[in-house]
Amino acid sequence: MAQFFDKAKNFVTDKLANVEKPEADLTDVDFRKASFDSVEYIGKVHVKNPYDHSIPICQISYTLKCVGREIISGTVPDPGSIKASDVTLLEVPVKVPHNVLMTLVKDVGADWDIDYELILGLTIDLPVIGNFTIPLSKKGEIKLPSLTSLFG
Repeated sequence: MAQFFDKAKNFVTDKLANVEKPEADLTDVDFRKASFDSVEYIGKVHVKNPYDHSIPICQISYTLKCVGREIISGTVPDPGSIKASDVTLLEVPVKVPHNVLMTLVKDVGADWDIDYELILGLTIDLPVIGNFTIPLSKKGEIKLPSLTSLFG
């Protein structure tokens, strides 16, 4: 009897491992707006859904690292769902307080940017499989807002 359960377990594991899953790509991180207390950046994520029904997104978790250290992290709870048999664009807002950016002044060069790494975890609810997290990351340079973008 134990052999039967082992064979059944292996069969199900093999079938689930080969099930097509949604794919995601963190394509860009852009400056969105500046306020008196913070700067907001947007992470743009394209998610491809291979299924003929929409998939609910449980949450998006994010961590923004600059100069090798974590400067902000958080979650976007219940951001909606992924369109059926299509590519959905998700925008992940990352709000960074000015005082945090000021601690990174030593990395700011003449071109007024900071090296960053944005790490995202896109958690979706797949039927039968359950919650499934797609890990994403992108490295690049964040442009700091100029005085004209703050007050112009």
